Amino acid sequence: MENVRTSSTHAVWLMVSIVLVALNLRPSMAAVGPLLSAIRGEVPLSFSTASLLTMLPVMAMGLAMFLGMRIALRIGEHRTIVLSLLIIGIATASRLYLDSAAELIISAVLAGLGIALIQAVMPALIKSRYADNVSLFMGLYVTSIMGGAALAASFSPFVLAQTGSWRIGLAIWALLALVALGCWYAQRAAVTPLPEAQIRQQASFFSNSRAWLLAIFFGLGTASYTCVLAWLAPYYVEKGWSEQHAGLLLGFLTAMEVLSGLVTPAITNRSQDKRLVLAVLLALIMAGFCGLILSPERFSLLWPCLLGLGIGGLFPMSLIVSLDHLDNPRRAGGLTAFVQGIGYLIAGLSPLIAGMIRDQLGSFEWAWWSLTAVMALMILIVLRFDPKQYTRHID
Repeated sequence: MENVRTSSTHAVWLMVSIVLVALNLRPSMAAVGPLLSAIRGEVPLSFSTASLLTMLPVMAMGLAMFLGMRIALRIGEHRTIVLSLLIIGIATASRLYLDSAAELIISAVLAGLGIALIQAVMPALIKSRYADNVSLFMGLYVTSIMGGAALAASFSPFVLAQTGSWRIGLAIWALLALVALGCWYAQRAAVTPLPEAQIRQQASFFSNSRAWLLAIFFGLGTASYTCVLAWLAPYYVEKGWSEQHAGLLLGFLTAMEVLSGLVTPAITNRSQDKRLVLAVLLALIMAGFCGLILSPERFSLLWPCLLGLGIGGLFPMSLIVSLDHLDNPRRAGGLTAFVQGIGYLIAGLSPLIAGMIRDQLGSFEWAWWSLTAVMALMILIVLRFDPKQYTRHID
């Protein structure tokens, strides 16, 4: 009985550590948007250049899906995550001393490297440690990632207001990395080595057209998330809102993402055909973007709510549809790694393109229109996700 209690206690503390680690995977990006006006007051940044602060970490996530697992095999899961948290913490803390756009971008790249390695390793660790409840704990992990974005978007402007320094507003999140590092290091005995077999079978999907379609679908959907994360707060600051209120609006949107990310997979758990739910989620996103364009000041909470519910549900559902294509867990894991790898590379371009549109046309509204059109295209793609045809496309 004592051994059972000990094992259960270790499992609980490991999950707490995983949540703390996950909370560190978005603040380095999410804190920038609400503080961008203050940053641009001291550092010469065009909107195109500022987009790199979101674009580069997201693209690093894509690259890590192909490389991160191999790095973990060399130094181990536990050491990989320790190293990643150190990188995130140092990169975030360094923002206290930044004086140029180049230095700010370098800090984003370093943080993105740490984020990328964790996102490559963590799903396999959860699967190995919580084999009987993978969906539950993966949901908690993904929700914690979005929760970290909500915390940074909501509280960074308050730090700016209290201290008068955007550098502190960005760098304070290094404390979160320090807490996670301490808790994670304490769990070193509970983390088993990563089986090498879990990183195989990925390259074979490069020649499969359905795998590419799934990757494009995931990438286009995630593009809406990265673009909103980067530019929603600056959009409302341009409308005359304070950084605090714009940051709270982004925090509210990410809170809706958390809610939808938990509820939507549970609703569809017993249904093999996910097309209707996917179409509804995409329609919610389209309605949210249309509201931002046509009536941003009126019903200002409704549009982020619709966007958050749509985006928050679309992320896990895109991965679930990929998993549904294959019965073999190892092959399914390889497919989702491929989908995320290519998808994040696509999604990383979204903030840059939106920033360029803003620089050239003087408004983010054309970026919102472009994303609305992308969501309409994705509804057409959804029609091809007939579960009866899955085995025809991938075996």
